[in-house]
Amino acid sequence: MISSNDFKNGITIEYEGDLLEVIYFQHVKPGKGGAFVRTKLKNLLTGAIFEKTFRAGEKLDQAILETRKMQYLYKDELYNFMDNSSYEQVSLDEKQIGDKKYYLQENMEVTMVFYKGNAISVDLPTFIEVKVTATEPGIKGDTVSSSFKPAEIETGAKVQVPLFIENGDLIRVDTRSGEYITRV
Repeated sequence: MISSNDFKNGITIEYEGDLLEVIYFQHVKPGKGGAFVRTKLKNLLTGAIFEKTFRAGEKLDQAILETRKMQYLYKDELYNFMDNSSYEQVSLDEKQIGDKKYYLQENMEVTMVFYKGNAISVDLPTFIEVKVTATEPGIKGDTVSSSFKPAEIETGAKVQVPLFIENGDLIRVDTRSGEYITRV
């Protein structure tokens, strides 16, 4: 059990049968009436984000999540991963992967999140190095510029890159935001 007074960003709780992660919280003590905790919660199973207010000191069940290092193998109807230590294979569907599918590369090492023995999500490395497969040709002299153009990377994602990036260039991309970081 955890008190609503002990909330921190990233804590997972069980509430009304759902697995929720605290994205944001604010402890409010009005001049009149009892204190309360205003939160923004993310349902880890459906991905829905909503706001909820709890009374200060309200007791909730804390969910214990387990993480394991896994290796992404391939995609058929499902996304298939292998545990690096036990060689056990785990599969997730497209709904569980979400937008992270645009940054998955074969043989990539990821962190799999488990709840009560079931895989619920995947955490990717913060940065990946990928090859640009399609972009407009660069303009001579555009080496340092704040202008960007669309490019497609080998995983299928669309990324905004500087004008000097060309087809075949290796770039580093932030998997959290999908932003170009640097040319490798």
